Amino acid sequence: MITETKTRQADPDITIFEIAGRLNLGNSLMAVENTIRRLIEDGTRKLVIDLASLTAIDSSGIGLLVTTAGQMEQHGGKLRVAGARDGVAKALELVHLNRIVPLDYSVESACQELAADAAGA
Repeated sequence: MITETKTRQADPDITIFEIAGRLNLGNSLMAVENTIRRLIEDGTRKLVIDLASLTAIDSSGIGLLVTTAGQMEQHGGKLRVAGARDGVAKALELVHLNRIVPLDYSVESACQELAADAAGA
């Protein structure tokens, strides 16, 4: 399956980046990485990565999520990962990704958390 992505705004200041298919080593991973990097460089400071339609992830894909968390932190932003299911959720749990970036069951809950962070700041 080909990796597909889509970017949309949930709020004026919350960007949702959807990834569908497989996130593994290869050209599609580099394209996803470049797109996310551009979003951050262009000023995105609240980012939700939606994995609800992701069917598989390998260590390179997990590394991309970790790298993105670091980039967001360096730019003063917040990242949340949402919607991981089945094998993808198990892989993220296995590597304790939740210690690096918050994991949410749904995009809606991730957006609520980001909005609450802003209200509490």
